[in-house]
Amino acid sequence: MIAKEVEIILARQWASYLAMPIFIVDPQGTLIYYNESAEHILGRRFEETGEMPVAEWATLFKASDEAGKPLDSDTLPLVIALAERRPARRDFWIRGLDDVLRHIEVSAFPLIGLGQRHLGAMAIVWEVSA
Repeated sequence: MIAKEVEIILARQWASYLAMPIFIVDPQGTLIYYNESAEHILGRRFEETGEMPVAEWATLFKASDEAGKPLDSDTLPLVIALAERRPARRDFWIRGLDDVLRHIEVSAFPLIGLGQRHLGAMAIVWEVSA
């Protein structure tokens, strides 16, 4: 197992105490953690999925627009925050691993450590009420 930056360890611990769904990716886009609240949206516990590369998680969860058209992974807020190192926000629909379609809003931002070290990105997710 590769050692994580202290900021990522602390971010993961912080996310584990929050009731809102949170996702954390490393600088390569690997989904390295999502909290218990995010498990409901994705339809699977983190302990069951483990870490996932961006190519896997960006397509596995089947993001689409309001018309049901699949979204390109490069339009997802977490991918934008990681690649462009800027905050991004979007609402869209996601079909989790439990095959349930959910309307969500996602706000993502890059994680930048001391010395301007690029540590990855974090997303906060909100399920939109019907």
